Parts: sequence; structure tokens; C-alpha cells
Amino acid sequence: MNNNDMKLLIMVVNAGLSDEVMDLAREAGLQGATILSARGENANLVKVMGITVDTEKDMIMSITEEDTAEAVMEAVKEKAGFLTEAHAFCFTMPVDKVIGLNR
Repeated sequence: MNNNDMKLLIMVVNAGLSDEVMDLAREAGLQGATILSARGENANLVKVMGITVDTEKDMIMSITEEDTAEAVMEAVKEKAGFLTEAHAFCFTMPVDKVIGLNR
């Protein structure tokens, strides 16, 4: 595999819904990922009794081929995007070099 064809795919979803999004990603060809807990920050956060309520998120990260990344992003947009409970968004970044993956 040519490293120029590889992308770091990052998906950000509402906490607790990463399994649902990963099911979509696997159906689109993604083989595996790393899931991290995260916290969203926004100027329009809700305050309840003087306490700011932060948005809990999950970050799903995977290094994959460009074609697979495109297929996953399309599936996420259609079935888990902003108008759904998952409120997912995703993006890719180029990968210059990878060491330690079995391909």
C-alpha cells in the first residue's frame, strides 16, 4: 500500500454513540479504530444553576485508505450526521508515514 493513499480519519460523535457510528463505519469498510473520550467546548454552552454543562464527546480515529475514508464519511453523514442523536462530524488528514500496522 502506498502511504500517499492513507488518511487519518477522525469522527467526533456524542458520547455513548460511538458503537452505533462504528457499526456504520465497519459496514463501509473500516477495519478498526481507536475511541477516546473527549469534551466539547462552545461559546453557546448551556448554564444550569450557574454551572456550565459541557458536551461529552467520543473521538473515533483510524488510519485507512482514502477510498474507505470517503465511504465511511458518506455513511456517517447520511445516517449519523448533525440531524441525528449522534450529531457526528468527520474529517481526514494526510498520513505521511506509518510504522507498526499490519497491512
